[in-house]
Amino acid sequence: MLVAAALLSLIAAPALAWQYDNHTCAIHPQYYSCELSNSTLKTYDTCCTPVQGLVLVTQYWDTYTGLEKNGSVLPKNSWTIHGLWPDHCDGSYGQYCDLARQYDPVPSPNTTTGLANGTVVPPWKGGDIITPLLNKYAKYDLLAYINKFWKSQGSPDWTFWQHVLTRAKFSKHATCFSTYDVGNNNTNNCYGLEYANDTEASIIDFTESVVRAQIQYPTYTWLSNAGITPSNSTGYNLTSIQSVLTKASGAVPYLGCYGATKQILSEVWYYSHSLGRPQDSIFKPVNQTGSSSCNATAPLWYYQRTNGSEM
Repeated sequence: MLVAAALLSLIAAPALAWQYDNHTCAIHPQYYSCELSNSTLKTYDTCCTPVQGLVLVTQYWDTYTGLEKNGSVLPKNSWTIHGLWPDHCDGSYGQYCDLARQYDPVPSPNTTTGLANGTVVPPWKGGDIITPLLNKYAKYDLLAYINKFWKSQGSPDWTFWQHVLTRAKFSKHATCFSTYDVGNNNTNNCYGLEYANDTEASIIDFTESVVRAQIQYPTYTWLSNAGITPSNSTGYNLTSIQSVLTKASGAVPYLGCYGATKQILSEVWYYSHSLGRPQDSIFKPVNQTGSSSCNATAPLWYYQRTNGSEM
């Protein structure tokens, strides 16, 4: 009875609950990020709705890894994971928001603001933390999935994972999602005493969130079903690709291209608002905040994978 009474008092007094790191989001109102009223913003639990609430699910189309001789190849019939990013509602974004969880071996930019007067981001020199962590908690299926679909180019995959873990990218991106906070820098602790190690919990939680979000956006299949497949001889126009992905996803995504004339298709970003935590992957599609970088008047090249670069 005493335990039950204590629990009821926590539920009845959200401020006290937050003080004790009790953030059971299931009992709090669910809000779409970037759609909160000013009055709601003053009282809502940042562990249950992200402060940086414009959520981007981002993917790459690479044609090689550069490490094929080491067995690193790209997944057949699939784009690869870039990350899960938190942007401010106006399209701007923060980065390296918690240097206590900085695991990026090559921080880019090398300061928190990207400017010379920003706080220096110290390079991580401790190696791969993701693989040992997922093995420690027997997340073997999750590790196998990211080894296949979350690929780096020119460097071991874990270096990319840990860069992403900083913005989605854990160190650069994920630490800017308030729903993964662990109490550093006067933030809420969204994990608290429920977990033996809240930092480890946040890393696993975020890695699972990245995968859960990516599965909702099967870019290769959407394009293929519309007759748009990788080709070294046939180009496609921006409008056609964007129209297919807009119809399939529910909003206009950003398409990224590189090259002197911006004709080589390489990435896609899907924008959304999150209902509650991004961990739950309940997204409302919204249009890109800017405009695609691809050439709008010349054919775009959605190149085939290099021989030996695809499993």
